[in-house]
Amino acid sequence: MTTSQQADPLIGRLVDGRYRVRARIARGGMATVYVATDLRLERRIALKVMHGHLSDDSVFQSRFIQEARAAARLADPHVVNVFDQGQDGELAYLVMEYLPGITLRELMREQRRLTVPQTITIMDAVLSGLAAAHRAGIVHRDVKPENVLLAEDGRIKIGDFGLARATTANTASGAQLMGTIAYLAPELVTRGTADARSDIYALGIMLYEMLTGEQPYKGEQPMQIAFQHATDSVPRPSVRNPGVPEQLDELVLWATEKTPDERPTDAQEMLERLRVIERELGVSPSPAATKTMALPLHDTGDQTLVLPGTSTPTAPAAVVDAPLDNATLLRRRAAQRRSRGAFLLTLVLLLAAVAGGTGWWFGSGPGSKIAIPEVAGKTWDAASAAIAKEGLEPIQGSENSLKIPAGQAIRTDPTAGSRVDKKAKVTVLISAGPAKHAVPKLDAMTQAQAQEVIRPFNLTLTDPLMLFSGADKGVVINALVTPRAGGDGYECGEGCEVFEGDQFRLFISLGALPDVSNKTVDDATSALTAAQLKVNPDSVMEYSDSVADGHVIGISDREGGGNWRPGDTITLHVSKGPEPVPVPGVVGQTLDKAKQTLTDAGFQVSYAPWGDLPGFSAMATVTAQNPAADQAVPRGSKVTLTIQLQG
Repeated sequence: MTTSQQADPLIGRLVDGRYRVRARIARGGMATVYVATDLRLERRIALKVMHGHLSDDSVFQSRFIQEARAAARLADPHVVNVFDQGQDGELAYLVMEYLPGITLRELMREQRRLTVPQTITIMDAVLSGLAAAHRAGIVHRDVKPENVLLAEDGRIKIGDFGLARATTANTASGAQLMGTIAYLAPELVTRGTADARSDIYALGIMLYEMLTGEQPYKGEQPMQIAFQHATDSVPRPSVRNPGVPEQLDELVLWATEKTPDERPTDAQEMLERLRVIERELGVSPSPAATKTMALPLHDTGDQTLVLPGTSTPTAPAAVVDAPLDNATLLRRRAAQRRSRGAFLLTLVLLLAAVAGGTGWWFGSGPGSKIAIPEVAGKTWDAASAAIAKEGLEPIQGSENSLKIPAGQAIRTDPTAGSRVDKKAKVTVLISAGPAKHAVPKLDAMTQAQAQEVIRPFNLTLTDPLMLFSGADKGVVINALVTPRAGGDGYECGEGCEVFEGDQFRLFISLGALPDVSNKTVDDATSALTAAQLKVNPDSVMEYSDSVADGHVIGISDREGGGNWRPGDTITLHVSKGPEPVPVPGVVGQTLDKAKQTLTDAGFQVSYAPWGDLPGFSAMATVTAQNPAADQAVPRGSKVTLTIQLQG
């Protein structure tokens, strides 16, 4: 064991009472990966531990947890499995599938450029795994050879979803642009946004590198490389390697288009094109054995492990094995003896583990625990009885719910199906029905203000009712609550109490009804129609002493009462002028009395002006009148008198 291994304090440590750390196999900027043994299931696993100086950083912690969640959502043979995630004191860790082998980066260091069959085999597997991620709505964001694992048994998998993001939340900026610069899509450099097509760009760069043995862009500083991604076009791989078929040239150019819309939409579309190319070239992605390679296995000190070559395809032609020398034969025989001894030892350990595991399972493991029964929808009495029957202690809790009727169980805490110790306490949350809220006075608020006030109350807001009123246009003049549980509605403009789920309707002022008094019928009709009101063609005709004939006196009251609203039909009251009245008979009366009688009846009096001489009115007598007595004329009309002096 090397000094670096001995100095690592985690070597030999038991993490979370379950994972025994054996050796360190890799170290990155965010975490270190160890090979460890899962003592509970007796299997080798890869334990990824976040660096101590990052464990207090909530951003890195969330990114670490996100890797577990993103990978755990995927079930594909070409994606590294994530089994568990947890915290042990200051250690945040992931438990992943352990794959003895090498990375694609190590293979390219050994071989520089790969053959066309090797490249197709690796791309087929990587695209298959990435297609599963894209179908699940996950963008990897860090596709590169270091994250492609080539196992000793021929499996090819993509891992390290530490930068993965859901496609519905794909924006990043500044320090969040952590993808390796050599594989960074132009839109990540210029706009800081990423989606499935950003992964496709990285795959195109990786495909170019496998075919040519070098990356398309080079520079002394990362920003120089990033600038080339944003401005230059990736050249055809055949310029560097004339043996690259035209179909793979075109695939690289398609995947590395500057504009995301011009690339494959996701890994599935690119995989389908690759499968067509495989058929055209007659190359199968099935793995075939390659030569044994002496490669360092990650960071295990200065030891060099002899590993079988990563399973990669060879050309369809038959492979002729070279003669083996004595040293090679001796190594093979020793390896065979070691494998037989290892098999026997493994068998003994397996039997011991089964025996010990059985005792642990039923003694102190999950087999000794009790599953919490499902009680949702039951009353408290029924739910508590079901839980007590399992040897657990029920505790009654309460929670408001719109969906579950009051008095019925919503759920348990811990959740149903969870396994807990005997006599453990289980809280049964019983529905208290919808929550109650106090609505403040809404009248005189704007519609937007009122909606913001009631938004937290979880009400069913219906379309507002628009009404003409004396209030300013756009303000609330009332509100109506229709109870979700049934019953009569009630007003809430001045404030009230509501329950979540109740129906709520605001009454909004349209301002005052157009004033059509003293307008002609045509002008009044135009004004009311412009306000989205209808006018009854049959107007009500009335006499009026103050409104001219043919002009509008006013309107009828609204049928049913209440405020006028758009679409209502209004009946106009139109003037016929003053009402005709009979003229009093004044013939034979003195001029003074005749004038008084006609004036009191609302008429004007006309007679010869000389009749106004002093004392003349008392001596003069009316001998005729026009209009005649009892003739009906409009009030205020002029009555002309003929007078004669008595004696």
